[in-house]
Amino acid sequence: MSSSQPIKGLFFDVFGTCVDWRGTVTRGLEDASSKALNAATSSIPSAVRMKASNMTVGDWGTFAQKWRTTYKVFTKKLAANPDIPYKNVDQHHYDSLLELLQEHALEGLWTPDELHDLSLIWHRLDPWSDSVRGIAEMNKLFYTCTLSNGNTSLLEDLRTHSRIPFTHIISAEMFNSYKPSPTVYLGGAEKMGLKPNECAMVAAHLYDLKAAKALGFAAVYVWRPQEEDMPADQVEQARKDGWVDVWVEDGNEGFVTAAEKLGVNVSKL
Repeated sequence: MSSSQPIKGLFFDVFGTCVDWRGTVTRGLEDASSKALNAATSSIPSAVRMKASNMTVGDWGTFAQKWRTTYKVFTKKLAANPDIPYKNVDQHHYDSLLELLQEHALEGLWTPDELHDLSLIWHRLDPWSDSVRGIAEMNKLFYTCTLSNGNTSLLEDLRTHSRIPFTHIISAEMFNSYKPSPTVYLGGAEKMGLKPNECAMVAAHLYDLKAAKALGFAAVYVWRPQEEDMPADQVEQARKDGWVDVWVEDGNEGFVTAAEKLGVNVSKL
């Protein structure tokens, strides 16, 4: 680490960095569609039934990506303009799901109760294979805190579902804003009683790390499949420029490798 101040707290982006939202949500949408189509009591409009019946895993993957994109647009817009009334991520996920179903002519595929439950699939995302072990290893030397745009109840449910042993749950909801607003990063550090230079942000997204780095955090980049939004040439330039303090490449064991690079004496399996 480049900082002369010892790092005490690791702050984790969650969606995509700690958990596989893409795989979980795609499977969840496909399974929920199949269940609705095969329910003996369903009363799905014929046009909707036909369309849903013809949708492939790839189609649901595209739907999941659009759902995720609405979240990115929503959080970045609110982060940039504090005058916009605050709405938490659960409410956004529900509202945007309704909008996407209308856009895709799939209204009526699910009942209101089913829609509500499906909108909460983001509470049940599965972890990457190294997340549980890697964060358990990091707990030997550091506080491990979520620092996510997900609301507090969502993050609590994710910790339970995924069994990722975060020592603390910190949500952007606590500050009525979203990353990359400085309010969230500085608020997270303050809640832990830490100075920014005693903190490191861990993420699979360079924009998140860049915002935290500008405030004095160290930056730990852990590559995850399909998660980086920056073009490849910009990613390579960031790596060459050296402002990321720890860089974990494709092919490594993600958080376990990060733990080793952070100085943890990792237990051997």
